[in-house]
Amino acid sequence: MDPEELEPRKAAPKLRDLEPLSVAELEGYIDELKGEIRRVEAKIAAKRSHLGAAAAFFKKP
Repeated sequence: MDPEELEPRKAAPKLRDLEPLSVAELEGYIDELKGEIRRVEAKIAAKRSHLGAAAAFFKKP
């Protein structure tokens, strides 16, 4: 069983209304989203690193 299956499923986030935003605000929003993507990618890399270390530790000689 995958540990992620035990976590409660979350509803998809509500999409932000982009219509009232100016071009500058939209560009700022893109920068925010890119920052969040970088943060998530860093977390994925850290989790993969931990999984690799655990696998190496428990690997049979």
